[in-house]
Amino acid sequence: MGKALEPTLNTAQNAPEPASGVNEDYSRAIASARIACYDDFRSAPRVTEIAPTTTAEFIENLASTIYTQAQQAGGSIPYTAIREVSENFIHAQFKEIVVSIFDKGNTIRFTDQGPGIPQKEKAQMPGFSSATSDMKRYIRGVGSGLPLVKEYLSFSHGRITIEDNIKCGSVVTISVKPGEDFDVPKGAPTREQRKQMVPALSDREKDVLYLFLDQPKVRVQDATRELTAGVGRVYDAVSRSRKQALETLNSLKKLEEAGLISTVGKMRQVTDEGLRVIDALF
Repeated sequence: MGKALEPTLNTAQNAPEPASGVNEDYSRAIASARIACYDDFRSAPRVTEIAPTTTAEFIENLASTIYTQAQQAGGSIPYTAIREVSENFIHAQFKEIVVSIFDKGNTIRFTDQGPGIPQKEKAQMPGFSSATSDMKRYIRGVGSGLPLVKEYLSFSHGRITIEDNIKCGSVVTISVKPGEDFDVPKGAPTREQRKQMVPALSDREKDVLYLFLDQPKVRVQDATRELTAGVGRVYDAVSRSRKQALETLNSLKKLEEAGLISTVGKMRQVTDEGLRVIDALF
């Protein structure tokens, strides 16, 4: 395997400020992120910049662009995994972000120049988190991000590694190898076995859950609109639309009662268990 875009070497002029001098405002990213997409390592990568903006919009733009470029290159890393690692950049206050895409989109390397991840093993275990109260305004901050990525990739013949960047910061690499069975724990359930472990869901509930396949959060009105589209243009279209909207709301309620989604403000967010069910079903 060739070597991805090298992280920027710190000098006295551009070295990050010490933690004591860090601005605790996490409301927006103040610097651009760079995405380098490699066709191979014999030519320069195509570089895309993600402009600084509010934190929520920045994370969405970054994750969506990475996912799109990886898919176009032929990769199969799920959006959810990319999104979770992208959210983790908040710990670095989005400093010096470089994302490298290679192996035909099946390997993605995320680098920053933040405080780093000293306890790399614990970072991949549920419940361990260094997120502050200010960070939790924009991410869950309950120690589920990287463990969720690790768990999800294990079902896709993938892996996650965490390393130190040059001088400071972290390097998180996620990769999948379609068709190969490396790093799959012995005794792990097969896809058919996982299907049998799925709770009983109606067709409507499965349709609603499917909306979370490529996005971790969905607005109720968007779910209703998506699932009531195309109900017809005849006289009974309005009543049919209302009926389907009610069915969607009831399905969201049942999925939440089953622990597959949760309510976050006006959004519905897929849970870890929900992701396992999605993986088994779809």
